[in-house]
Amino acid sequence: MLLHSRSSSGVKEPSDINALADEYLRLAYHGLRAKDKSFNASMKTDFDESIGNINIIPQDIGRVILNLITNAFYAVTEKKQQMPAGYEPTVSVSTHRLNGKVEIKVADNGNGIPQKVLDKIYQPFFTTKPSGQGTGLGLSMSYEIVTKGHSGELRVETKEGEGSAFTVLLPV
Repeated sequence: MLLHSRSSSGVKEPSDINALADEYLRLAYHGLRAKDKSFNASMKTDFDESIGNINIIPQDIGRVILNLITNAFYAVTEKKQQMPAGYEPTVSVSTHRLNGKVEIKVADNGNGIPQKVLDKIYQPFFTTKPSGQGTGLGLSMSYEIVTKGHSGELRVETKEGEGSAFTVLLPV
């Protein structure tokens, strides 16, 4: 709900997508550590330094990245609670320039998204989280910001038991 009520400038400006992704990865991680001292996960980054600045609304794309990363940390935490021995929770964030677009990928090695709910994940108020743990607005807002606000795409690849990867494609 808060994400719906927050406003951004709505103005696209040249922004360093790598710095934005890195900043929100660390922000999400330390925010979760502040709430739960036992929380721990490996973070991997692979940033394409040739991207440079791209025209985006940084507050909005930052919100998208933060949401995807927070969801990824949630997924690996859930899996860790189910199978603690030998499992290393990992969240990866990468950027790449390809075919006139910039790709931002957030991947995790959590439980993946069940096939039966995959077609609902971008619907407002739909959540797979327990009551009180998610509003169901994160992915729907992210989808709107990427597709309508930036003429981009938001894709998901998932395999139950192995993890998920969300890819944001933005035109350059």
